Amino acid sequence: MKQRTLPENICFWTFVLTWPLYLVGALFIIGPVIAWCLFFLYLCSAYLADSIRSDLELTGQIPLLIWVWIVGILVMLIALWVGHLNWGLGVDQTIKSSIGWAKGWALIPIFMLVGATLQISRDVLIRSQNIVGLCTLLIFPLMFIAPSLGLPAKLFVSPLQATGGPGPEYFSVYLYTIDPETMTPRWQFYAPWSPFAGLLGVTMAIFALEDKKRFWIMCGLFAGIVMIYFSKSRMSLVSLAVCVIVPRLLPLLKQTYAWVALTISASFLGIFGTWLSEFMVGLVDNFQHARASSSRVREKIQSIGFQRWQTEAFWFGHGTVTRGPHIVEYMPIGSHHTWYALLFVKGLVGFFAFLVPLSWHIFLDLRDAIHSQRGRLPFALLLNFIILTFGENIEIEVYLLWPALVLLGIHAREMMGPNK
Repeated sequence: MKQRTLPENICFWTFVLTWPLYLVGALFIIGPVIAWCLFFLYLCSAYLADSIRSDLELTGQIPLLIWVWIVGILVMLIALWVGHLNWGLGVDQTIKSSIGWAKGWALIPIFMLVGATLQISRDVLIRSQNIVGLCTLLIFPLMFIAPSLGLPAKLFVSPLQATGGPGPEYFSVYLYTIDPETMTPRWQFYAPWSPFAGLLGVTMAIFALEDKKRFWIMCGLFAGIVMIYFSKSRMSLVSLAVCVIVPRLLPLLKQTYAWVALTISASFLGIFGTWLSEFMVGLVDNFQHARASSSRVREKIQSIGFQRWQTEAFWFGHGTVTRGPHIVEYMPIGSHHTWYALLFVKGLVGFFAFLVPLSWHIFLDLRDAIHSQRGRLPFALLLNFIILTFGENIEIEVYLLWPALVLLGIHAREMMGPNK
C-alpha cells in the first residue's frame, strides 16, 4: 500500500485496533470521537486551504448528495426538539437527547463528509477491514471453546460506562452469550449483541471481496462468514446473499440478453406463480419460527409504536423511546426497527428526514453500480444498511459502521468525476 495521509492513518489505525479497543470497552466512545476529530480536521483544512500541508488539502467541494444528508439529519434534530417541547420533557432531557443525536444520527453525514472531502482512499478502508478479519480468526478459537471450558460469558463491564451511553452492553466484554430459547452458546464478537455482529460480518465479507491480495480476501471473507454463522443471525444470512449477488448482477441490465431472460422468466412466473407464492410464504414462516419468541416481541414493539405514533404524535413523535409493557418484556417502544422508531420518536417529519436522503443515495448508487464497477461495493454496503434498518436502530450502531459510511462518502466524491 502507498504512503498513507494523516486522515487515512487515523481511519486505518482506529479500525485496525478494533479488538484492543473492544477489550477495554472503548468502541462506543471512539466512534463519535473519531467522527468529530475528522470533522474538525475538515474545518481546519477548509479554513487554511492552500496554506496547509499537501496531504491535508481537501479533494474538492462537498457533493450535493452529502448536502442532502446534512439537511435531512438537521431536520431530524429539529423534529427531536419539537417532540421534546410538545411532550414537556424538560431542558435536561432535551440536552441529553441532543447529545445522543450528536453521537448517533449526526455521525452519518459527518463520516460521509470526511470521506468525500479528505484524502482517504478505498484501499485503506478495505485493507483495515481484512486486518480486523485476521484478528477475528485468531481470537475466535478461544471464544469458541470458552463455553466448554466453563469460562464466564461476560468478563466485565468497562468503567468507561461512566462516560454515558444507551446501556451497559455497549461497554461489556463478552466471550459468548447463551441463547435463552435454545440454551446454546451464541457469539457477538465485538458487537453489543449477536444479530448486529452478523451484519458486521456481512460488511466485512463484502469489503473483503474488493481487496487486491488473495490472502487478505480470504481473511476478510472467512472472518465475515464465521461472524455470520456463529452469531446465528437470520437477517445476516439474507443480507449476505443479497449484498453479494445483487450488485454483481446489476451490470447485466445493460445487456439485451438479460432483458430477454427476464421476459422468459416472467412468463414462467405466470405458470408457476401460485406454487412459488406458497413456497415463499412457507419460507418466511420458517424464518420467523426459527426464533419465534424474538419475532413475536419485535412485532409487538412495532405494532404498539405504530399505533401510538398515529394516535398521539403524528408529526414530530414522542421525542424519546418509552418503556414497553410486560407483553414485550419491557423492551423500549421505539427500538428494534429504524423506521418504526423514527415514526414513534421523531414522527412523520423525522421519518422523511431519513427517507429522502437515503432514497436519493440508493438511486445514485444503483445507477452507478449498473454502469461502473466502482459502484459495486458502495451499493452492497447500502443494501446492507437498508436490511439493517428493518431489524435494528441504525443510529446507535454507527459507531461500528463508520468505515462503510466513509466509503460511501468516497464514492459520492468519485461520482462527481469520470467513471473508473
